[in-house]
Amino acid sequence: MAGREFLLKETTEGLKKFDYVFIDCPPSLGLLTLNALTTAQNVYIPLQTEFLALQGMTKLLETVAIVKKRLNKDIEIAGIIATRFDCRKNLNREVVEKIKEYFGDKLFNTLIRDNISLAEAPSFGKTIFEYKSNSYGAEDYLDLCKEIIKRG
Repeated sequence: MAGREFLLKETTEGLKKFDYVFIDCPPSLGLLTLNALTTAQNVYIPLQTEFLALQGMTKLLETVAIVKKRLNKDIEIAGIIATRFDCRKNLNREVVEKIKEYFGDKLFNTLIRDNISLAEAPSFGKTIFEYKSNSYGAEDYLDLCKEIIKRG
């Protein structure tokens, strides 16, 4: 279909009345993600604190650059979210330092800690706040939301 990368943008035109609309994409660069990038103003990239995940960022950054050039001149990478962080692991701390070196202030201060409740919540069809609102996962995501709002 011609213009298929604009289908989501056309469908969501009426949502401009909201301050924030989050489009959660699969961890692939298929048509769904391309539609989201064509629609979005800001991109928030969750990044596991593992070296292989860091290496995979190159393809995503290339794709965002192509989308900005050809389909959506307004798109910007607004932030990097370090996830599955465990302060006891040297590897996780090293990856966070590499992210800081490369992305600077784009890296959010809030680190999403590795938390079993975050893995369990979707299997019950619930958000982390519905499933276990007193977990580290809920605490971290609430802090992240506050940081996103503060950055404006």
